[in-house]
Amino acid sequence: MTSGHFQEFEDEYLEMMYQFYEKDPESRVRTGDLAEALRVTPASTTEMVQRLANKGYIDYVPYKGSTLTQEGLTHGKKMKRRHRLAEVLLEHLPFDGNQHATACRLEHAIDDDLEVALTLYLDDPQKDPSGTKIPSMSSDIEERVVKSNIGLTSLANLPIGNSGMVKIIALDKQVTEMIKQFEITIGDVISKTGDNTYQCNDSSVQLHNDIATKLIISH
Repeated sequence: MTSGHFQEFEDEYLEMMYQFYEKDPESRVRTGDLAEALRVTPASTTEMVQRLANKGYIDYVPYKGSTLTQEGLTHGKKMKRRHRLAEVLLEHLPFDGNQHATACRLEHAIDDDLEVALTLYLDDPQKDPSGTKIPSMSSDIEERVVKSNIGLTSLANLPIGNSGMVKIIALDKQVTEMIKQFEITIGDVISKTGDNTYQCNDSSVQLHNDIATKLIISH
C-alpha cells in the first residue's frame, strides 16, 4: 500500500469493509452503506472502492457492491485488530478522552513490532472494552509473540504458591497511589498465597482482582 496520509484512508475503508464482513461474510457491501458507515460521500466512496479494487484488495461489481479479496481481508482484519488492541491499551491507562476516536488515530501508528509488544503487554486480550471479539493475530505475528514471550502475565493469573517480579503497573493515578501504600513497586518480587492474597516485602496484602489484573509480572 502507499505510504503517508492517503494510506490511512485506505486503511479506514478496508477496516470498515472488514467490520461488514464480521456481520455477514457472504454479502456484498453496497457503496451507499459503506459511505454512510464512514460518513463520507457516495462519490468519494466509489472512487476509493475502485482504487482499492485496482490494487487487488476489493472485488467490486458496479450496482451490486463490494467484497474483500483475500488480500483485502487480511489487511482489514489486521487494522481492526490493531484498533481494538489500542482501545484495550487506553482502558489500562488513566485516559479520560474519547477512546474510540483516539484508537482510530493510534491504529495507524501500530506496526508489526508494536502489535507484538501490545499483545504481550496486554496478555493477548480476546475482547475489547465493549466486549467485541478482537480478531486473531496473523501467523507471522503469532510466531513472533511465541518467540518473544518471556513469561509475562498479569498478577491475577499467577497460580497460588508461585512468585513473579513486577514489570509494569498499568493503573490510574489514584489506584497507583494505593499500591504505593503497600510498597509494591516495579522490580519487587511478589508471591500469591491465596485468592486475592499476596506476599510482598515481608508483608501480606489483599488486592482485588481488577487491580491484580493490571499488575504485569514476569515469572
